[in-house]
Amino acid sequence: MFIAGDSPVPVPDALDRVIEIADYMSIIAAQRLERIDAMRREALAEAAAFGRELTPVVERGIRLELAAALRVTEYVADDLLHLAEALVQRYPAVLDSLAGARVTEQHARILVSSLDAVESELRGILLPDALAEAEAQPVGTFRRRLRAMIDAARSVTLARRHEEALAHRRVAIEPAEDGMAWLHALIPAVEARAIHSRVTAMAKAIASHPDESRSLDQTRADVVCDLLIEGDTAGHPAEARGIRATVAVTVPALALLAADDDERDRRGHAPASVEGIGPIPLDEAKRLCAGAEGWMRVLTHPETGAVLSVGRDQYRPPPGMRRLIRWRAGRCMAPGCGVPASRCEIDHTVAWQDGGPTSLFNAAPLCTGHHTVKHHGGWTVEQVPGSGGALLWTSPAGRRYLVQPERPLPVFRPSSAADAPF
Repeated sequence: MFIAGDSPVPVPDALDRVIEIADYMSIIAAQRLERIDAMRREALAEAAAFGRELTPVVERGIRLELAAALRVTEYVADDLLHLAEALVQRYPAVLDSLAGARVTEQHARILVSSLDAVESELRGILLPDALAEAEAQPVGTFRRRLRAMIDAARSVTLARRHEEALAHRRVAIEPAEDGMAWLHALIPAVEARAIHSRVTAMAKAIASHPDESRSLDQTRADVVCDLLIEGDTAGHPAEARGIRATVAVTVPALALLAADDDERDRRGHAPASVEGIGPIPLDEAKRLCAGAEGWMRVLTHPETGAVLSVGRDQYRPPPGMRRLIRWRAGRCMAPGCGVPASRCEIDHTVAWQDGGPTSLFNAAPLCTGHHTVKHHGGWTVEQVPGSGGALLWTSPAGRRYLVQPERPLPVFRPSSAADAPF
């Protein structure tokens, strides 16, 4: 686009302005990563100066504070710390390219994650050509070309690397919306394709029935559930066959009593939810609460018979108190952590050895990592009086982060004033 006149002068159009902002984002991304790495090195140096030798704990504390300050998950914070360290310490040429807006942050991420996965002796060989491709190609093309470059360089070690990769096979679950979840399996590609082929063949046979209304994808998913849930387990060890899952389903009392045929009765109530999964349909929750085995039913209206404190009579909370502590929190009570409370340890906020009671007012679930950070990472944690279970975390730098439980409880008072910290 040009303006009228003796000598036409280019005028930036809308796309030029988008490109300009994108370039600024790359420049700012490089500056942010430089400062994140500087923060990490400064915190490690400060910890060393104070004689703290638990480097993994200190690093976990750094990650926790970065996540809390940026309001992101610790997974995201760890990714930022790793990327910053890699670009500043190991790949300064890539950082320089990012700072000059010759590559995007996504190019840099792909390059770092790909080269970090190869043998150290190959990185220096691959880096110049990889960076040249990153500066010349869009992200998708660059990713494919870099993969081809790496495969060519590593082809002689493929068999050994596959054997090593087998050690990382696993199954994981990823929560999704509307009561759904993804089930992931990292397994050898041959087996994965064989499984998919068999499931597809079975689904097609079912779908060929004239009365079948499900799509192929829906049928395939149902076949997987049938095979894994109802399949023959006679060949499994007896101890494996005897294991049963326990899941907590939480249903608001008033919603539980709502009329089945009146949708309006259900409005305004908190949704039913399953621990570690999230909201589920109320009808499904009612079915589970009707007595299905393997489900712990919890009403959100507190019952006066709840065990609130055993004072200093015993260190370990009784089972009822442990369930209530975990149910109240819903997850690890560290800033931004999403580990389900069922997988956490019960922590005495004021340590037992320091006189803290075994009490609902002095307990919260913490995952193993954050439990260690609390005791050895230079953080302080305190219960917030009258909050129904909130914790206030103070970092070694003095920043404060308030963590609310998923389900704050009304503040009951133990029968003995000596048991109450407030």
